[in-house]
Amino acid sequence: MKSIIVYSSQTGNTKKLAETIYDTIMDEKMICKIEDAPDPKVFDLICLGFWLKAGKPDPKSQEYLKKITQQKLFLFATHGASSQSQHAQQAMETARTMASQANIIGSFNCPGEVNPKILEKASSKPQPPVWLKDAPDAKDHPDNNDLEQLSQTLKQCLEK
Repeated sequence: MKSIIVYSSQTGNTKKLAETIYDTIMDEKMICKIEDAPDPKVFDLICLGFWLKAGKPDPKSQEYLKKITQQKLFLFATHGASSQSQHAQQAMETARTMASQANIIGSFNCPGEVNPKILEKASSKPQPPVWLKDAPDAKDHPDNNDLEQLSQTLKQCLEK
């Protein structure tokens, strides 16, 4: 199986998840930033990682999701919200919808420490974003536990 891990990362959080996925996959594989991602059609498995913007995958990831057709797809994301929050769950559902032709084998999301400048900007808005209340708990994430959970989740999805 020929696999690619594609990620979009502003602060390095999603990159950490991408590197864990790269270490977990044993088949022929490559890893790249979304800006350098080749056509997804030549891969059997695509693992796509993104950060959230306005409750959706970032714009570059949205464009790449729309290019994925029949391949197996594993989605992963980092964000300032709780992984069980409606904000995070809705963002993952949006990603699934954008890749509606793909064979989605699974997903994983976890908190990622938010850049202090983004926290400051978000706090100053008249209506702060819903994820802001969870942001303090995202400090020091993704941590080793998050990375181990990701690896186990991916292995389970690949075994199916």
